[in-house]
Amino acid sequence: MNTAKNYDLSILLIRITAGGLMLTHGFPKMMKLFAGGEIQFADPIGIGMTASLALAVFSEVICSFLVLVGYKTRWFAIPLAITMFIAAFVVHLSHPWAKKEMAIIYLLMYLALIISGSGKYSVDHKLK
Repeated sequence: MNTAKNYDLSILLIRITAGGLMLTHGFPKMMKLFAGGEIQFADPIGIGMTASLALAVFSEVICSFLVLVGYKTRWFAIPLAITMFIAAFVVHLSHPWAKKEMAIIYLLMYLALIISGSGKYSVDHKLK
């Protein structure tokens, strides 16, 4: 049993899952942002609906893609972790557990990536 290889495969699996699945949440938001017209989006930190949507798109599309490929994973997982923290503990705070559970699962995956980094099977490793 090769522990280092298992570790790197585990990190790859977390990156693909967290980055890839988050893109499915980010793309519809990106379409909403660039579709034109009036934007209706939560403003949980008081910066305006358009700015909140733009930050969500940045983290859920740009950062997710970079986490997926393993480029500067620790850095790009931070905005994703912040976004998921706000989703779980600000936007969905008063909602039932089932409504915030997904954001907490993503938050924990991003925290694991912040701690571990991108692993051997990543763009970061190829650039070293």
